[in-house]
Amino acid sequence: MRNVVFVDGVRTPFGKAGPKGMYAETRADDMIVKVIRELLRRHPEMPAERVDEVAIAATTQTGDQGMTIGRTASLLAGLPKSVPGFAIDRMCAGAMTAVTTTAGGIAFGAQDITIAGGVEHMGHHPMGEGADPNPRFVSDKIVDSSAMVMGSTAENLHDRYPEISKQRADAYAALSQQRFGAAAKAGRIAADLAPVAIRSAEQGWGLATADEPPRPETTVESLQGLKTPFRPHGRVTPGNAAGLNDGATGCLLAAEDTAAELGLPVGMRLVGYSFAGVEPEVMGTGPIPATEKALERAGLSIDDIGLFEINEAFAVQVLAFLDHFGIAEDDDRVNPWGGAIACGHPLASSGVRLMSQLSRHFADNPDVRYGITTMCVGFGMGGTVIWENPHYTGGAHKGGTQ
Repeated sequence: MRNVVFVDGVRTPFGKAGPKGMYAETRADDMIVKVIRELLRRHPEMPAERVDEVAIAATTQTGDQGMTIGRTASLLAGLPKSVPGFAIDRMCAGAMTAVTTTAGGIAFGAQDITIAGGVEHMGHHPMGEGADPNPRFVSDKIVDSSAMVMGSTAENLHDRYPEISKQRADAYAALSQQRFGAAAKAGRIAADLAPVAIRSAEQGWGLATADEPPRPETTVESLQGLKTPFRPHGRVTPGNAAGLNDGATGCLLAAEDTAAELGLPVGMRLVGYSFAGVEPEVMGTGPIPATEKALERAGLSIDDIGLFEINEAFAVQVLAFLDHFGIAEDDDRVNPWGGAIACGHPLASSGVRLMSQLSRHFADNPDVRYGITTMCVGFGMGGTVIWENPHYTGGAHKGGTQ
């Protein structure tokens, strides 16, 4: 088994889904093509023909994000026709699964270099578009009917953990917005972004260079009066949840010896990963067993983890994870640059955004040895990937055994 490394990750700026969003008249496949081209542009030391696989995820695999998008995007991006590709669907964890799946091929020796990522144009393809859920899910009581609506599962999570109040969720959401705003202002977010040419029939051509959803001026007070669309007098609002978004992400993975051969940088080293299932009606608990399983298999504990990138589908889901592991909700190891509540969550693409940011945190924190990327997944799953910091210097550190 060979060591697998995360070389680099990039993404498009994330947009607001819908007719007024900046990608309303931009194709989904063109977004992921831009990401692939940017990865190649940033790494001229890697011959394009050395890419062994392109795995691209989409939750709604139809229209401009259908047709085995890993292969079609590869062709459109100008990769040699000898480079194969495929599509993946694990809902929100699509890009994460693209990474773990192709990483397994690299570790096994079937591949040396892969491109893995995801794309979601929720403006063109709302979640569940064209789906036909089997009525037996509900009629045979296989799942609760609320499992079909992600916002309702978040309300269920508040029910299960009554100590996680709306006030706590709002406070966490405001912190995410403020942290993301500070990171963006400091130029930290721009390093991951690939500018995208956009077109509007009314306004002509433009260039997307920054995320559209963030509201850095958000305060707890400004969130208090928002409506609760999933339940009367509920606790989940548009302010303490990720929005509906458009965007694409991608990363380069390589065998560590191949990276050394080609002179590719090493952002982080893969330690292990796990996916786990939970009750679909409380899908937000998924990161808890996925993390426990991944840590056990890696021979680590939560105390070994010095940095956490947790996807913020809903504030309550992040708080449930932190409470379970005894981590403070304002711990500076957790989403130091904010998260999806601020910048957006284009479903299948988000896993690689977490990885790209963790890789940059590692470079800034040589005292941290291990970090994780983790996320909840629709219909009752969670996924966690454990990474090791190649810049770790030992000695005094935050997380990691000596």
